[in-house]
Amino acid sequence: MSLLDRLTALLGPAHVLTGRDCAPYVSEWTGKYHWEPLAVLRPANRDEVAAVLRLASETGTPVVPVGGRTGLVGGTEAQGRLMLSLERMNRIREIRPEARIAIVEPGVILSRLHEAAADRGLYFPLWFGARGSAMIGGVLSTNAGGSNVLRYGSTRALCLGLEVVLADGRVLNLMSELHKDNSGYDLKDLFIGAEGTLGVITAAVMRLVPAPRAHATAMLAMPSLDAALALLNRLQAATGGLVEAFEFMPRSYQALLVARRPDLGLAFDRIYDVTILVELGATAPRDCSPGPDGTLPLAALLEETLGAMMEEGLVTDAVIAASEAQRQALWARREAAAEVGTPVSGPSVDTDICVPLDKVATFLTQAEARVAALDPGAFPHCVAHLGDGNIHFTVFPTRDDPALEGAMVRAVEDTVQDLGGSFSAEHGVGLSKRGSMARRKDPVALDLMRGLKQAFDPGNILNPGKVLP
Repeated sequence: MSLLDRLTALLGPAHVLTGRDCAPYVSEWTGKYHWEPLAVLRPANRDEVAAVLRLASETGTPVVPVGGRTGLVGGTEAQGRLMLSLERMNRIREIRPEARIAIVEPGVILSRLHEAAADRGLYFPLWFGARGSAMIGGVLSTNAGGSNVLRYGSTRALCLGLEVVLADGRVLNLMSELHKDNSGYDLKDLFIGAEGTLGVITAAVMRLVPAPRAHATAMLAMPSLDAALALLNRLQAATGGLVEAFEFMPRSYQALLVARRPDLGLAFDRIYDVTILVELGATAPRDCSPGPDGTLPLAALLEETLGAMMEEGLVTDAVIAASEAQRQALWARREAAAEVGTPVSGPSVDTDICVPLDKVATFLTQAEARVAALDPGAFPHCVAHLGDGNIHFTVFPTRDDPALEGAMVRAVEDTVQDLGGSFSAEHGVGLSKRGSMARRKDPVALDLMRGLKQAFDPGNILNPGKVLP
């Protein structure tokens, strides 16, 4: 029997896709990467995943695990390889409100988990624009971030346990529901952010938190990023850490928003250099119960803090959402970032970096200067999760020149390295950042990573060519 015949016998003909049936799987969201897979496999459970990997290991056939295919760095490129789609493994097996955990399969779409948790008065606090298509396996494999990292942490912080199928088909049971477990090396964390290069995640135990009973949301104009950082720290102190999101949308982003999504409008009647979207979330009745005048204490606290900072000249203007519709309108302007930051035509240089919070302004000044020195007509813009120092810094060069684009990436990397930051914050490494890994990652760390890859996947069949240079 041929390899495809054996796979068909394992999974059934409807779940071994070839030729034109692979069309939905042959490119990434950005459109930068295209490929022709050997086949797309759609297993229904862990045992089928294990059988596929045993066969792949036996035949030396590369396998690329995929989820919702919303990646941005070429992590699912699969030319001539088997694509292992986990989309059929999409059960929310259990939600346990008392323990505040959800036991889920990798094909669960993020928004489905949001809805299921909300039905129990709980919240899965991982939130970003692609939540309607991104899957749990993918967000674990990339250690995805988003707007709420400031308060709740990235995906790694939200995972208690995993089930993983290794390259040789063995099943590693790390499905712990514990918050404390010091029984040796923490293997679970090796698979989170590994982009499918060490094993295939087939189940997970995810943390849930109480659903916020009230939000206070505002769009602010501020004189500087230093003033924004002062506001963040003041709000954290005043609320006891209730700031859920603190998003930065500078003048360049607002200008693109007006040009590309005029239907969303702007919060103010002019474009400011520094615009911040801030959101507080609370569960305590003292913060969520309206007063005699109908005002929420949480909103009153936000308004009071902003008023004091306006008097000090640290806030220039503010719009506070007075309804859920207004809150959604404010967020719509931020969540249009993927559309706003994608060029209509021509080249772009996309980076996803992180620097210490007090160095964000320095990064932007230095990176923009270095880019301008390479291409005076280039248009740089960014949008940032300012509360955790994660900046999506994009440049539209004046010409399509791979050498120029490479020089711009290195210029951004130089700036990040000078400031003690990371060239990769939340999108992963995939193919796009392997050069950055070679240039910037500590050589000893790379040696250890290669050793781990060899130990977990000696045949190099799991997503080969990704992450490691």
